[in-house]
Amino acid sequence: MHKKMMSLALALLTASGLVAAADWSGKVIRLGIDPTYPPFEYKTPDGKFAGFGVDIAEALCQQMHARCVWVENSWDGMIPALQAKKIDAIASSMLITPKRLEQIAFSNKISNSPSRLVTKRGVTLQPTVASLKGKRIGVEQGSTQEAYAKAMWAPAGIDVVSYQNQDLVYNDLVSGRLDASLQSTIQADGGFLKKPIGKGFAFVGAALDDPKFFGVGDGIGLRKEDVALREDINKAIATIRANGTYKRINNKYFDFDIYGSK
Repeated sequence: MHKKMMSLALALLTASGLVAAADWSGKVIRLGIDPTYPPFEYKTPDGKFAGFGVDIAEALCQQMHARCVWVENSWDGMIPALQAKKIDAIASSMLITPKRLEQIAFSNKISNSPSRLVTKRGVTLQPTVASLKGKRIGVEQGSTQEAYAKAMWAPAGIDVVSYQNQDLVYNDLVSGRLDASLQSTIQADGGFLKKPIGKGFAFVGAALDDPKFFGVGDGIGLRKEDVALREDINKAIATIRANGTYKRINNKYFDFDIYGSK
C-alpha cells in the first residue's frame, strides 16, 4: 500500500509540474539545422553556424546545462530525421502549424514572422490568384510557403516551383527564371534584400499570415513522446525571456521585436 501511495503522489506531483526538471547536465541534445536561412540560421565564412535561431538555441542549452550538437540537414528532411531519431530537436525556425502538429510536438513560440512575395522592384504583382496566374513562383521545398502556394495558387494555374533550399530560390529569381518568390518576411529582408544579390528587388503586396498554413510563430520541433525535453525547453524559453537574454539576442539581429504580439 505504501508503494502505491508513493506512486500516486509522484503522479500527482508530475501532473502539477512540481517535480524538478530533468537533469540535462552533460547530456547531448542533437539539434537539426538547415543553415540556408539568414538571419535565422546560416554559416559564417569559416564554416561555423550562426544566426538568431542558433544563438537562441545555444542560450536554451546553456540554461539547461546540456551539451548541444548541431546536425546539418535539408529542410524537407528535417521532420523525418527527427522521427527517425537522427536528431533530438529541430532548432531551425520551423513554423508551428496544424499540419506539422499532427506529426510532431513543438516548444512554446520562439519568434513570429509573416510571409511575403519578393520580385523585381517596380513589378506590380500581388499575392492573389488574379495577379499571379501564369507566373512562376519559387518556394523552398517542405516549407509552409510551399504548402500555401500549392494549395491556394497552383490549382488556379500558378506555376509553383519548389527548391531544395532558399538560396536556390533566390538564384533563379535573380536569373529571371522566376517571377517572384514567397518566403518569411524576416528571412527575405536580412537574407536577400539587404545583400548585394538582392539589389533591384523588393517586397510586393500584403503579408500572408493565415494560421491554417503559417501557424502562430516559430518553435523548436520535438518528438511527441519527449515530454520532459519539451517542458524543460519551455522553462528555458521563459527564463531567457525574463532575464534579458532573449532581448539581447533579438537586438543583435533585428531593430524590432521578432517575438511578435501573437
